[in-house]
Amino acid sequence: MAEADTARLADPDVEARLGRLDELLEGLESAPGPTTRSATEAVALLTEVYGEALARVLDHADEQVAERLAEDELLGHLMVLHDIHPEPAERRAARAVERLRPAVQERGGDVEWAGVEGQVARVRLKAGGGCGSGCGGGGSEVTDAVRAAVLAAAPELTAVEPLTETAPAFVPLTTLTHRSAP
Repeated sequence: MAEADTARLADPDVEARLGRLDELLEGLESAPGPTTRSATEAVALLTEVYGEALARVLDHADEQVAERLAEDELLGHLMVLHDIHPEPAERRAARAVERLRPAVQERGGDVEWAGVEGQVARVRLKAGGGCGSGCGGGGSEVTDAVRAAVLAAAPELTAVEPLTETAPAFVPLTTLTHRSAP
């Protein structure tokens, strides 16, 4: 097999093609007529057949291989799309939060996985503030990034609810150590 036959797309090239595909599908869906319906049906059927092919690959894979396949970003997203991902949504969402944690901590905040209640993911957020004016964004930017990452990893979840951590109220030390006279 020639070297050109085995070349793989780099992640940015895959992302560019997915973006172009979205543009083409949006344009196609907005055009009226039977040709449009046939084309969108063809895309849907092709997607369904490719999903079945991927499911069959997973059927033949042992647990270790299935995990390695799921760790690949593109394959993981395809498995989620076709509802065949070997990991539960909660574990995928928790891992997405852990991947974001260092970036949030660099901004002076923190994010921690708190679990799922029903179909709602819960995360503990502590707003940043230790980095001065150069950080940009703020609490809502972090919340939006966490929400996007969690729902991308586990679209079966319907929402992400931040549990904002508040600092304890200041209690002067003298009130704790001073005893009033009887």
